Amino acid sequence: MPRKTDKRERLIEAAKNLIHKQGFNLTTLADIAQEAEVPLGNVYYYFKTKESIGEAVIKERGTDLETRLKLWEEIPDVKARLKKYIDYSIEEADQTARYGCSIGGLCQELGKKGGPLSDAVAKLLNDTLEWCEGQFRSLGYGQKANELALNLVSAVQGMYLLTHTFKDPQITTRQARNLRGLVDQAETSSKLATA
Repeated sequence: MPRKTDKRERLIEAAKNLIHKQGFNLTTLADIAQEAEVPLGNVYYYFKTKESIGEAVIKERGTDLETRLKLWEEIPDVKARLKKYIDYSIEEADQTARYGCSIGGLCQELGKKGGPLSDAVAKLLNDTLEWCEGQFRSLGYGQKANELALNLVSAVQGMYLLTHTFKDPQITTRQARNLRGLVDQAETSSKLATA
Protein backbone atom coordinates (compact mmCIF):
# COMPACT_ATOMS: atom_id res chain seq x y z
CA MET A 1 0.00 0.00 0.00
CA PRO A 2 1.49 3.38 -1.01
CA ARG A 3 2.32 5.82 1.77
CA LYS A 4 0.64 9.24 1.98
CA THR A 5 3.84 10.98 0.94
CA ASP A 6 3.94 8.91 -2.23
CA LYS A 7 0.67 10.49 -3.39
CA ARG A 8 1.90 13.96 -2.49
CA GLU A 9 5.16 13.41 -4.37
CA ARG A 10 3.28 12.02 -7.37
CA LEU A 11 1.01 15.06 -7.37
CA ILE A 12 3.96 17.45 -7.25
CA GLU A 13 5.78 15.59 -10.02
CA ALA A 14 2.64 15.51 -12.18
CA ALA A 15 2.04 19.22 -11.56
CA LYS A 16 5.67 20.02 -12.35
CA ASN A 17 5.45 18.21 -15.68
CA LEU A 18 2.03 19.54 -16.67
CA ILE A 19 2.82 23.13 -15.71
CA HIS A 20 5.97 22.96 -17.82
CA LYS A 21 4.09 21.46 -20.77
CA GLN A 22 0.92 23.54 -20.75
CA GLY A 23 1.50 26.39 -18.32
CA PHE A 24 0.21 27.15 -14.86
CA ASN A 25 -3.02 28.83 -15.95
CA LEU A 26 -4.14 25.98 -18.21
CA THR A 27 -3.27 23.21 -15.76
CA THR A 28 -6.19 22.21 -13.54
CA LEU A 29 -6.22 20.24 -10.32
CA ALA A 30 -8.22 17.59 -12.22
CA ASP A 31 -5.41 17.36 -14.82
CA ILE A 32 -2.85 16.94 -12.05
CA ALA A 33 -4.92 14.28 -10.28
CA GLN A 34 -5.36 12.33 -13.50
CA GLU A 35 -1.65 12.54 -14.40
CA ALA A 36 -0.66 11.44 -10.87
CA GLU A 37 -3.31 8.69 -10.84
CA VAL A 38 -4.74 10.08 -7.62
CA PRO A 39 -8.49 10.60 -7.11
CA LEU A 40 -9.38 14.28 -7.43
CA GLY A 41 -10.87 14.35 -3.93
CA ASN A 42 -7.51 13.25 -2.50
CA VAL A 43 -5.75 16.24 -4.06
CA TYR A 44 -7.48 18.55 -1.60
CA TYR A 45 -6.07 16.56 1.30
CA TYR A 46 -2.56 17.55 0.22
CA PHE A 47 -3.19 20.86 -1.54
CA LYS A 48 -6.14 23.10 -0.70
CA THR A 49 -5.69 25.32 -3.76
CA LYS A 50 -3.99 25.36 -7.11
CA GLU A 51 -1.68 28.06 -5.73
CA SER A 52 -0.53 25.72 -2.95
CA ILE A 53 0.47 23.07 -5.47
CA GLY A 54 2.14 25.86 -7.48
CA GLU A 55 4.17 26.72 -4.37
CA ALA A 56 5.20 23.08 -4.03
CA VAL A 57 6.26 22.92 -7.69
CA ILE A 58 8.34 26.09 -7.38
CA LYS A 59 9.92 24.76 -4.19
CA GLU A 60 10.77 21.51 -6.01
CA ARG A 61 12.26 23.46 -8.93
CA GLY A 62 14.26 25.46 -6.38
CA THR A 63 15.60 22.28 -4.77
CA ASP A 64 16.59 20.93 -8.20
CA LEU A 65 18.36 24.21 -9.01
CA GLU A 66 20.15 24.34 -5.65
CA THR A 67 21.37 20.76 -6.09
CA ARG A 68 22.64 21.50 -9.58
CA LEU A 69 24.44 24.69 -8.51
CA LYS A 70 26.08 22.93 -5.55
CA LEU A 71 27.25 20.14 -7.85
CA TRP A 72 28.73 22.62 -10.30
CA GLU A 73 30.39 24.47 -7.42
CA GLU A 74 32.51 21.35 -6.82
CA ILE A 75 34.21 21.82 -10.20
CA PRO A 76 37.63 23.33 -9.40
CA ASP A 77 37.90 25.54 -12.51
CA VAL A 78 35.57 28.57 -12.45
CA LYS A 79 35.29 28.80 -16.23
CA ALA A 80 34.39 25.10 -16.33
CA ARG A 81 31.57 25.83 -13.84
CA LEU A 82 30.16 28.54 -16.08
CA LYS A 83 30.43 26.22 -19.08
CA LYS A 84 28.54 23.55 -17.13
CA TYR A 85 25.72 26.06 -16.63
CA ILE A 86 25.71 26.70 -20.38
CA ASP A 87 25.98 22.98 -21.22
CA TYR A 88 22.92 22.23 -19.11
CA SER A 89 20.91 24.13 -21.72
CA ILE A 90 22.11 21.67 -24.37
CA GLU A 91 21.01 18.71 -22.24
CA GLU A 92 17.53 20.27 -22.06
CA ALA A 93 17.36 21.51 -25.68
CA ASP A 94 14.72 19.08 -26.92
CA GLN A 95 12.47 19.76 -23.93
CA THR A 96 13.05 23.49 -24.31
CA ALA A 97 12.11 23.35 -28.01
CA ARG A 98 8.83 21.68 -27.11
CA TYR A 99 7.83 23.50 -23.91
CA GLY A 100 10.21 26.39 -23.21
CA CYS A 101 12.30 26.96 -20.11
CA SER A 102 10.72 25.40 -17.03
CA ILE A 103 11.70 28.37 -14.86
CA GLY A 104 11.78 31.25 -17.36
CA GLY A 105 8.42 30.31 -18.86
CA LEU A 106 6.84 30.16 -15.44
CA CYS A 107 8.39 33.54 -14.58
CA GLN A 108 6.82 35.04 -17.69
CA GLU A 109 3.41 33.54 -17.04
CA LEU A 110 3.17 34.22 -13.32
CA GLY A 111 4.88 37.61 -13.60
CA LYS A 112 1.90 38.94 -15.52
CA LYS A 113 -0.37 38.72 -12.52
CA GLY A 114 2.23 39.19 -9.81
CA GLY A 115 1.83 37.98 -6.25
CA PRO A 116 3.56 35.41 -4.05
CA LEU A 117 3.95 32.74 -6.76
CA SER A 118 5.49 35.26 -9.13
CA ASP A 119 7.91 36.38 -6.43
CA ALA A 120 8.81 32.79 -5.54
CA VAL A 121 9.63 31.75 -9.10
CA ALA A 122 11.49 35.01 -9.79
CA LYS A 123 13.74 34.12 -6.86
CA LEU A 124 14.92 31.07 -8.83
CA LEU A 125 16.19 33.24 -11.67
CA ASN A 126 17.69 35.57 -9.09
CA ASP A 127 19.50 32.63 -7.48
CA THR A 128 20.93 31.73 -10.89
CA LEU A 129 22.05 35.33 -11.41
CA GLU A 130 23.72 35.43 -8.00
CA TRP A 131 25.49 32.13 -8.64
CA CYS A 132 26.81 33.38 -11.99
CA GLU A 133 27.85 36.66 -10.38
CA GLY A 134 29.81 34.69 -7.79
CA GLN A 135 31.63 32.85 -10.56
CA PHE A 136 32.60 36.07 -12.30
CA ARG A 137 33.74 37.51 -8.96
CA SER A 138 35.94 34.43 -8.53
CA LEU A 139 37.50 35.29 -11.88
CA GLY A 140 38.35 38.71 -10.42
CA TYR A 141 35.72 40.89 -12.09
CA GLY A 142 34.65 42.72 -8.92
CA GLN A 143 31.83 45.19 -9.58
CA LYS A 144 31.58 44.12 -13.23
CA ALA A 145 30.61 40.59 -12.13
CA ASN A 146 26.95 41.61 -11.76
CA GLU A 147 26.78 42.94 -15.31
CA LEU A 148 28.50 39.87 -16.74
CA ALA A 149 26.14 37.55 -14.86
CA LEU A 150 23.14 39.48 -16.13
CA ASN A 151 24.48 39.27 -19.69
CA LEU A 152 25.05 35.52 -19.44
CA VAL A 153 21.69 34.65 -17.86
CA SER A 154 19.91 36.98 -20.31
CA ALA A 155 21.66 35.27 -23.21
CA VAL A 156 20.69 31.81 -21.94
CA GLN A 157 17.06 32.85 -21.34
CA GLY A 158 16.90 34.47 -24.77
CA MET A 159 18.33 31.30 -26.27
CA TYR A 160 15.58 29.30 -24.52
CA LEU A 161 12.89 31.66 -25.82
CA LEU A 162 14.10 31.43 -29.43
CA THR A 163 14.57 27.67 -29.21
CA HIS A 164 10.98 27.30 -28.04
CA THR A 165 9.53 29.89 -30.43
CA PHE A 166 11.07 28.22 -33.48
CA LYS A 167 10.89 24.67 -32.05
CA ASP A 168 14.54 24.23 -32.98
CA PRO A 169 16.93 22.66 -30.45
CA GLN A 170 19.83 23.51 -32.75
CA ILE A 171 19.45 27.17 -31.75
CA THR A 172 20.45 26.15 -28.24
CA THR A 173 23.34 24.04 -29.50
CA ARG A 174 24.74 26.85 -31.66
CA GLN A 175 24.24 29.61 -29.12
CA ALA A 176 25.64 27.52 -26.27
CA ARG A 177 28.78 26.98 -28.33
CA ASN A 178 29.07 30.76 -28.78
CA LEU A 179 28.55 31.38 -25.06
CA ARG A 180 31.20 28.79 -24.18
CA GLY A 181 33.58 30.70 -26.43
CA LEU A 182 32.84 33.92 -24.56
CA VAL A 183 33.56 32.21 -21.25
CA ASP A 184 36.86 30.93 -22.69
CA GLN A 185 37.75 34.52 -23.58
CA ALA A 186 37.00 35.81 -20.06
CA GLU A 187 40.11 37.12 -18.41
CA THR A 188 41.31 35.69 -15.13
CA SER A 189 41.94 37.82 -12.06
CA SER A 190 45.70 37.82 -12.69
CA LYS A 191 45.18 39.42 -16.11
CA LEU A 192 42.72 41.91 -14.66
CA ALA A 193 45.16 42.90 -11.93
CA THR A 194 47.73 43.93 -14.52
CA ALA A 195 45.26 45.76 -16.74
